[in-house]
Amino acid sequence: MENDRLREKARQRAFRLLALRARSEKELRAKLTEKGFDGETVDRVVAELHELHYLDDRSFAREWARNLAVNRLLGNRRIEASLREKGIPADAARQVTDTVREEISEKEAIRRIVRKKTKGQKHATSDDKEKRRLARSLMGKGFPPGLIFEILSIREEE
Repeated sequence: MENDRLREKARQRAFRLLALRARSEKELRAKLTEKGFDGETVDRVVAELHELHYLDDRSFAREWARNLAVNRLLGNRRIEASLREKGIPADAARQVTDTVREEISEKEAIRRIVRKKTKGQKHATSDDKEKRRLARSLMGKGFPPGLIFEILSIREEE
């Protein structure tokens, strides 16, 4: 009887968490454990959520990667690191990132960021100091240095 009440409480907590945003299994387990639910209760709730298709790491990974690539304009390295942090295996993270890149390439994402940061000014990236600042910012977003420098030099010629 007590176990059923505890499981129902954990289940309701899980539903509230998933209503806020999609979560990976690792995230949900951590949140439920943090709230004081024991391992057996968490396991049962997670299994039930999988059966009901409310918890799906593949679907979560696709949504999360798309959000980071399209909306936040992050590079592959940052996207994959974020997915691994949320419990998605490295090979699955790489696959999902490759799929998302069919929608917007890293090159296009860099171009959009540069346009946004320079507010469309053609000569804003001609200053070496400004280029270095932009390059550091782009590296922090997870873009590869070679691609960054390629785009910044192309941008100067336009």
